Amino acid sequence: MTALMWGVGIVIFVVGLLFSIAWHELGHLSTAKLFKIRVPQYMVGFGPTIWSRHRGETEYGIKAIPLGGYIRMIGMFPPGADGKVSARSTSPWRSMIEDARSAAYEELQPGDETRMFYTRKPWKRVIVMFAGPFMNLILAVVLFGVSLMGFGQLRATTTVSSVGECVVAASAKSDVCPKGAKPPPAKTAGLLAGDRIVSFNGVKVTQWDQLSDRIRDTIGPATIEVVRGGKTLTLHANLVENTVVQRDGDGNYVRDKYTKAGFLGFSPDSQVQTLSLSESADTMVTMTKRSIEGIGDIPSKIPALWGSAFQGKERTPDQPVGMYGVARISGEIFSSDIPATQALAFFITLLAGVNLSLFLFNMLPLLPLDGGHIAGALWESVRRRLAKLTKRPDPGPFDVAKLMPVAYVVAGIFICFTALVLVADVVNPVTLS
Repeated sequence: MTALMWGVGIVIFVVGLLFSIAWHELGHLSTAKLFKIRVPQYMVGFGPTIWSRHRGETEYGIKAIPLGGYIRMIGMFPPGADGKVSARSTSPWRSMIEDARSAAYEELQPGDETRMFYTRKPWKRVIVMFAGPFMNLILAVVLFGVSLMGFGQLRATTTVSSVGECVVAASAKSDVCPKGAKPPPAKTAGLLAGDRIVSFNGVKVTQWDQLSDRIRDTIGPATIEVVRGGKTLTLHANLVENTVVQRDGDGNYVRDKYTKAGFLGFSPDSQVQTLSLSESADTMVTMTKRSIEGIGDIPSKIPALWGSAFQGKERTPDQPVGMYGVARISGEIFSSDIPATQALAFFITLLAGVNLSLFLFNMLPLLPLDGGHIAGALWESVRRRLAKLTKRPDPGPFDVAKLMPVAYVVAGIFICFTALVLVADVVNPVTLS
């Protein structure tokens, strides 16, 4: 049954990924048609075509490899300097440019002269190229909202789950009490599992983050009010300084980083709690910040990723994970021993994270990504406005095709990186445990 559910989890993720890709391309398609640009193809996936149908002037289809998608628009690049598609050059870089330009015109039909992508005003081209990533952002927000406000999130509470037996530094290799270790202040004060802490040093606390911050900031005597069996009791503890796990500005624990702080010595209980609209928005903003930081940190993580893939080194959770790795995690979610509602919530959050990453990644101002075309259209708009202000001739469309050699280099780097992540995901995968 576990293996079956693992397979179900992977299939559901693949379906969700295909929908996310199709949704992304629908953004490009709908806005392109809105601005009367001819679109001969709308495809989900790459490689051999599995299924396709023609509807009007557009062929809709699904291809074998579900790792992306595309729409083909007529006239993505302007013609050469002579107003025509240039003849092939012996220069390999020039050939790349001319091949890209030729591909943009290979399905040109009579009447398309006024329906080409490059002939549209820059702001319309920005909308067409931004619409795809924006659809991923919309889907991410909706999925995060469903997960956080509908199903809820497992959160630490101010209720005591267990009380420690001794004071042990968080950086210790073992949580076994060493000989002669002192009991924690929580145990000495008489704190018990099931107690709900409602006040700390005279200040009411309702959330774990509030309580945790006050505990960390306190070394010495403290008054703790708890609710036990329906009665409110006052306990007195003498907090000590200890080595604890460091937290970042958003309150998240930082792996393998420690700091000195006040220590009480108990573990909080965790419960599934639905979030309010404002709490969900704050959580989404935090996730977005972490995703942006993660994309920026990718180059620095490549050596560790190489070690995990080829040298048998530990695969840490903060390393990049590809679609194969995410599919494995989806399988683990559905095969794990947790309530079905929480498995579904976890999966929805996972798919939301994938869509958020697709939005952020595609917005990078690099060809062949959508952000590269957006940057080209914006630069054209700036050039034309400057020319108008300085009363110079209109420079015309910015020829994005001239950047195709750079696009090929970027694509090559991306392919190599994707292959490295795939190897690491296969031989040394990140797991939920």
